[in-house]
Amino acid sequence: MTAGLKTIVYPVKDLDRAKALFTALLEVEPYADQPYYVGFKAAGQDVGLDPNGHAKGMTGPVPYWHVSDIRARLGALLEAGADLLQDVQDVGGGRLIASVKDADGNLVGLVQDA
Repeated sequence: MTAGLKTIVYPVKDLDRAKALFTALLEVEPYADQPYYVGFKAAGQDVGLDPNGHAKGMTGPVPYWHVSDIRARLGALLEAGADLLQDVQDVGGGRLIASVKDADGNLVGLVQDA
């Protein structure tokens, strides 16, 4: 089951500048503030900043669909012709993420919460 788009992650080159910009935009302080990821919660959305995103193949913001079975959804996307960008990975707290690229080069992310 898919619960919808609730997370978007931006690849950033300068984490401090991006953090300042999104703090001003969202008018909230980050809930996660690490050298490898900064996360904000605002208006029912999770907005992330990934300083390693470009190195992972992110060409722009990646929307993440929240799903109940990430491995099943990932398998279905690959069977439908998507190319694997990032296999299922635990990013802490039991949260699993993965991402694919469609035939047009669009990135699609998946999230499964514990």
